[in-house]
Amino acid sequence: MKITDTIKLLKSEDSRKLMAALYGEEGIEANTKRYEDLLLSFEKKFPKDEDMLLFTAPGRTEISGNHTDHNHGKVLAGSINLDCVGVAAKNDTRMVHIISETYDQNFTIDLDDLKPSEKKAGTIDLTKGLFKGFLEAGHEIGGFDAYIITNVISAAGVSSSASYEMLLCSMVNIFFNQGRLDAVDYAHIGKYSENVYWAKSSGLLDQMACAVGGLITIDFKDPTAPVVEKIEFDFASRNHSLVIVNTGKGHADLSEDYSFVPSEMKKVAEFFGKEVCADITEKDVIENLNEVREFAGDRSVLRALHFFEENKRVDAEVAALKEGRFEDFLSNITSSGNSSWKWLQNCFTNTSYQEQGITIALALTELFLAEKKAGACRIHGGGFAGVIMTMIPNELAEEYITYIEKAMGEGNAYCMSIRPYGAICFQDMIGQ
Repeated sequence: MKITDTIKLLKSEDSRKLMAALYGEEGIEANTKRYEDLLLSFEKKFPKDEDMLLFTAPGRTEISGNHTDHNHGKVLAGSINLDCVGVAAKNDTRMVHIISETYDQNFTIDLDDLKPSEKKAGTIDLTKGLFKGFLEAGHEIGGFDAYIITNVISAAGVSSSASYEMLLCSMVNIFFNQGRLDAVDYAHIGKYSENVYWAKSSGLLDQMACAVGGLITIDFKDPTAPVVEKIEFDFASRNHSLVIVNTGKGHADLSEDYSFVPSEMKKVAEFFGKEVCADITEKDVIENLNEVREFAGDRSVLRALHFFEENKRVDAEVAALKEGRFEDFLSNITSSGNSSWKWLQNCFTNTSYQEQGITIALALTELFLAEKKAGACRIHGGGFAGVIMTMIPNELAEEYITYIEKAMGEGNAYCMSIRPYGAICFQDMIGQ
């Protein structure tokens, strides 16, 4: 579509309905303007009279299943109403030009030179890794121009990188692969890029949650074909808000901390001749505890025990949501958070133990919730730094945000909703 046609489309009733689904009724006007501004910015930077498409990919919230995906466990996650949005058009070359307004980046990638840098870090390496991932999986790539903005909180556990990855995957899929790829394909390409071009031992959770959309549970027992189930549940109907609190320090320098989590769990599995914890049982570990401790180390054992118990909690939470037992669901959220804090030990890094923004935020939130006798909280995302999640009755949300921002800084608490769509081409969804 041309720019003028796309702007006209944004003013249609079908567009307003889609905007409401993505951002809520209160977000229609602001996001329509956001998309219009994005289109005009694209036209300024790439002033050719070419057909372009709009794409959006959300960040994600992790409800439960903290650090289980990489050992083929279970998760409960949802896409959120913060997203990465891009305008893109094919340019019939072997060059990809990307402008990120949010991060003030402007770079070009030659698709015939996809070697990573020596540092294996940053947006360019991640982007090259995505294109290489498409090729490794037997898919097509080609040149295009893209102008991107995002409001997904960076380096804070809501998957700003996976949101960007899934946005680009949807562009390459639509432009060069006739839309054949699905969310699982996207997730594997994103994982490949992070594993190989960032040397980050991530699993598939972030990419799957961003790509699929809605509230979902995923069983990664077979990571080549994860079992995904959408859960029909409206948090607003239970008079609760989902609040994400940014505690300050980001994740940028914590790759080693993250890598230790899956590797230590896998060390426990290795004792039994297996690759991942999903292939062994909690009973196996407990019955051979002394030998496993000697082989893998105590923190590894604790992290493996967290894995087994977290899998059970995901099942319990899904059942509670399906059966309308919301208080049981909240209780399991609290248990999940406590397990991450005590057993998984990802609420602060041992390399800088005096920096504990996560645990300070959790402690303050626990005090608030105990006084109100309501809600639940937990570490959110990868941990060690970044954000926490709080589920709280709507009538307490404003008071809680004021309370926690006094400690964490104004503007660091975000009231979010679960959006029903993952990584999509906006025009393709109009009228659905």
